[in-house]
Amino acid sequence: MSQILKDISENLQKGRAKVVAQLVEQALTEGLAANDILQQGLMPGMDIIATKFKNNEVYVPEVLIAARAMNMGTTLLKPHLDENSGSMIGKAVLGTVKGDLHDIGKNLVRMMLEGKGIEVIDLGVDVSAEAFVAAVKEHNADVVALSALLTTTMGEMSNTVKAIEAAGLRDKVTIMVGGAPVTDHFCKEAGADIYTADAASAAEAAKDAILAKKAA
Repeated sequence: MSQILKDISENLQKGRAKVVAQLVEQALTEGLAANDILQQGLMPGMDIIATKFKNNEVYVPEVLIAARAMNMGTTLLKPHLDENSGSMIGKAVLGTVKGDLHDIGKNLVRMMLEGKGIEVIDLGVDVSAEAFVAAVKEHNADVVALSALLTTTMGEMSNTVKAIEAAGLRDKVTIMVGGAPVTDHFCKEAGADIYTADAASAAEAAKDAILAKKAA
């Protein structure tokens, strides 16, 4: 790997957004392919942060500043990325379910998903089952990730799974659930596919599900 890609990864991990942006521009000027900068510079850096987060070696603030650096880098790369270059492995629709306005966990999941090369359609908070279904159809999503922080809104996850089934989309998407009150037992009861306890694990599980589907 070239030194500049290592520098991009290292500065991303430290959350140095401006330095990452300068290095990405320099790499493009030097003729490096945008896809290589993404796959060998930005994404490995975010991967290391995700692993450290999972192991309690870094915490939410460090993840947020690393993600900001990642976003600055990817924004610069977007005009140069060929949509058919395989730079993104799949699409995920993400949102906090209806009646729930919490978004920190959801935002962490979004950053981790993007770090794995997954394009994220973030519907925000207080998202109805119908809105999830519409987004899955519109974007031909591979994964739907549902977040809830209140026990009172967990039922909306079950409603969303039912709505996806009713729309005839159940076989097309992997449904993931997460949030403080959510458990693996609830995931199975709701008819979802995957529950993970943290954002880093969620991103790994989503990537595995997308790659498994492509290989099938």
